[in-house]
Amino acid sequence: MRTTSIITNLRVPNVDAAKSFYTEFLGLRSEEFDLGWVARLTSPDRPVSVQLVTGDASAPEDSVMSVHTDDVDGAYAEAQKLGYEIVYPLTTEQWGVRRFFVRAPDGNVVNIAYHRD
Repeated sequence: MRTTSIITNLRVPNVDAAKSFYTEFLGLRSEEFDLGWVARLTSPDRPVSVQLVTGDASAPEDSVMSVHTDDVDGAYAEAQKLGYEIVYPLTTEQWGVRRFFVRAPDGNVVNIAYHRD
């Protein structure tokens, strides 16, 4: 799998309430996107970002990070071939992301995603 970016997913009780710390104190730009349950905040001058997540809208578990790839279908096939637990099957979400969740051997759940730009 070719990884194009990795973004940390931070569990927060309320996205709107958490934004001020990350924007005002850490200097991240508000916001690359905000779906209510997830918002991505980025740096205005560096390739740095974080996602604030209250709980995934469709997957049964939350992920600790989102790994973007340009071949999510190939990554899904490879994860299956290697015998990794698929927590959430390959799905094209209504907000346009094609993704699946896989459990790493250490127990962390990882969101593998492809975003059409």
